[in-house]
Amino acid sequence: MTTPNTAAPSNAGTGETGWSLKTGRDRTGFFTFTTLVCRTRVFCTCRRTSKLSPVCSWTQTPSQRTGRLLYKVMRSLRMVSTWRTAPVRAAPTGLRSGSCAWTALYFWRTDWRGSNSPACPGLTTERDSSITLILSRRARATFQLPIATWVRDLESVCLSGTETSTNLHQKLYYHVLGTPQSQDVLCAEFPDQPKWMSGAEVSDDGRYVLLSIREGCDPVNRLWYCDLNDVPQGITGLLPWVKLIDNFDAEYEYVTNEGTVFTFKTNLDAPQYRLINVDFAQPSISQWKELIPQHDKDVIVFATCTYSKFLFVCFLHDVKNVLKMFHLSSGEEIRTFPLDVGSIVGFTGRKKDSEIFYSFTSFLSPAIIYHCDLTKEPLQPHVFREVTVKGFSPADYQTTQVFYPSKDGTQIPMFIVHKKGIELDGSHPAFLYGYGGFNISITPSYSVSRLIFVRHLGGVLAVANIRGGGEYGETWHKAGMLANKQNCFTDFQCAAEYLIKEGYTSPNKITINGGSNGGLLVAACVNQRPDLFGCAVAQVGVMDMLKFHKFTIGHAWTTDFGCSEIKEQFDWLIKYSPLHNIHVPEADGVQYPAILLLTGDHDDRVVPLHSLKYIATLQNVIGQLPGQSNPLFIYVDTKSGHGAGKPTSKVIQEVADTYAFIARCLNLSWIE
Repeated sequence: MTTPNTAAPSNAGTGETGWSLKTGRDRTGFFTFTTLVCRTRVFCTCRRTSKLSPVCSWTQTPSQRTGRLLYKVMRSLRMVSTWRTAPVRAAPTGLRSGSCAWTALYFWRTDWRGSNSPACPGLTTERDSSITLILSRRARATFQLPIATWVRDLESVCLSGTETSTNLHQKLYYHVLGTPQSQDVLCAEFPDQPKWMSGAEVSDDGRYVLLSIREGCDPVNRLWYCDLNDVPQGITGLLPWVKLIDNFDAEYEYVTNEGTVFTFKTNLDAPQYRLINVDFAQPSISQWKELIPQHDKDVIVFATCTYSKFLFVCFLHDVKNVLKMFHLSSGEEIRTFPLDVGSIVGFTGRKKDSEIFYSFTSFLSPAIIYHCDLTKEPLQPHVFREVTVKGFSPADYQTTQVFYPSKDGTQIPMFIVHKKGIELDGSHPAFLYGYGGFNISITPSYSVSRLIFVRHLGGVLAVANIRGGGEYGETWHKAGMLANKQNCFTDFQCAAEYLIKEGYTSPNKITINGGSNGGLLVAACVNQRPDLFGCAVAQVGVMDMLKFHKFTIGHAWTTDFGCSEIKEQFDWLIKYSPLHNIHVPEADGVQYPAILLLTGDHDDRVVPLHSLKYIATLQNVIGQLPGQSNPLFIYVDTKSGHGAGKPTSKVIQEVADTYAFIARCLNLSWIE
């Protein structure tokens, strides 16, 4: 099954509508991989080799505006492996190599006949950097449509990318398009706070620049702003930031503003989040007003303003997205948009737009894009585009959500997908996925490889929404972090026990899988309950919990994990650190399950030393035991990183090898 990935369309600012389409092709030479369609016109990102994967999206600035850039950098450039373009009334199109967090921008002018010429000098930044387009009528660089990105020789700029040094001292720069990068202006830095990380965005009216500052991965941030009217001569140095919020007590996310009255999504006194109004002219907390209160149970995922007067708010209700519409002025609810069990994975509609598009996905549906014209009453969304898979009938499968008890009695939600009519006799192989960390919610998503496991290997897919994620807000997150991290592992093990008890599978037929923090989850559970699983696949996992904070961006994870340099936190980390808890099973006849670790040699998020040390220790401690017949393997991908941005060929190769490993270890047969 091959599935084109179509994103929700957005208005191009010229009266036309465009959408992005990932074709799934992966060829050498100048061939399209990602296509932008605008009526009958097509933008393509191209490349010479199959080693780099383009990622393409499209936004368009109003025709009367021009562009200027704020971007943040860390340290000095040593490798470029993440490619993004920043638009000036054009498409922000990116190319990633591996998923290392280095950034380069190139601007090219093209006409509809396909001729190309450089529009202005490019930019390069360091690891964990990003670009923010600041729109303003006063910008000093003007470009005419159309502009596209064209990179002639990607190989020549991809260097080593295997550094493990700590990422510190992020800075924010101002760049005028058409000028050399050497003339960029430093407008924010934090020399006394080397671990601070920031992101800038512009208000809907183009007047204010908002700076969100974080120190770790907790959902908290400082919020500073600059009124661009206070710099009438342009940005020539450090901006005069007003420190609206200068602590890390809560999270504030910009939604929109009407003059000096700003609407923010916040978890201040609201673990499920709420919307508040803050008047910059009267910024005292006592003057803040609640616009939409937090729900008793549901979590606000995002909020956006469209058609100048409406707020569209996405909620998470028992791990299923719900889309509601409110009045911006009063916060009064207008209506709920109907959705099946699944996730909203794309929403477009700016404040001045009179229409919205949103993309819906589920375990059995790749994408359904809905469109709604906000000028027509009654409001009625209709299907704009639906992606279907040839030869696949969703009606043949069943998705069920269950709630099972963890060891302490907490009810944990879990989705189970399988063919209709299966017998619950314990004979089916199961693929159990989990994450459980960093306030990240694992909502329903479409996966070709997992459906192949269900369809052709007779499997059962289970996704456990364990504590540590954001499925029920900050309370759920805190129940699985720091000293409570063991709850994540216990919840996951109880998920496997539930599947066994209900007859879906048996211990020797369960494969557990997770990546990054989920890789930690898999390895910790294998150490604690080797008898419960038949196979374990841990992707780019955090395995050394005593030293993770010493490499690249690891210091930011201490908000979720803790730090071994603090004795109290060392005491809980040493109890579950995968690297330090490998042991010979005590019970007779028990061995470690078949284990496959996956990592990339250029992963600068979770550096590969984690997986390398874990597999080496595994093989040293239990690899030669007479009773250990299950294989202990590692898959090291070259010129690859933390996962995102891989070309289709590499994705297919890795997925095929992974499921072949599972099938071989569990003695599964292909079913047509």
